[in-house]
Amino acid sequence: MKKMFLPMVITILLLAACDNQKKTDEGIKEEKITDSAESKEEKNKETALASVNAFIAGDIDKTLQDVTSDAVDYGDGSMPVIKGKDSIIVYVKKWREAFSDYKADNLVALADGDYVAVWGTWEGTFKTDFMGMKTAGKKIKIDDVDIFKFNSEGKMTEHRSIQSSAEMMKQLGEKTPK
Repeated sequence: MKKMFLPMVITILLLAACDNQKKTDEGIKEEKITDSAESKEEKNKETALASVNAFIAGDIDKTLQDVTSDAVDYGDGSMPVIKGKDSIIVYVKKWREAFSDYKADNLVALADGDYVAVWGTWEGTFKTDFMGMKTAGKKIKIDDVDIFKFNSEGKMTEHRSIQSSAEMMKQLGEKTPK
């Protein structure tokens, strides 16, 4: 019996060591996957913030440099969806002309998977006519969250905005569309 005991203990210890190594390897794989996802999210946050900061600076080309050609801008849902980068460029340029001093304070970015949300307080002066609205030189100040969806290449494929269009229209002295 003593002769069998020592080989049995050695076998059990070897099996336990192999099992621990397997668990360690799995932990390393999980850690690498987590690190990879986190670094992807961080890169997406950096890209979204760079786009927003370029928008604030009025650099439309840089604002949309990481947007796919088939991107979709849903806005806040109160207007028709804008499809395609070329159409988005036209809209963004007109917006920046109408609110050439548009800027944001207290920007914060949060990433979750393929989505990045950037929120802050935005303000600007309505300086030129926009989408049928005549300018009156009024200022607006609104809270907004921009939500960007990224593809696997780190390019923006969608944009959504969460803001109170009714509040913005009120500040501009305009009626809210029905």
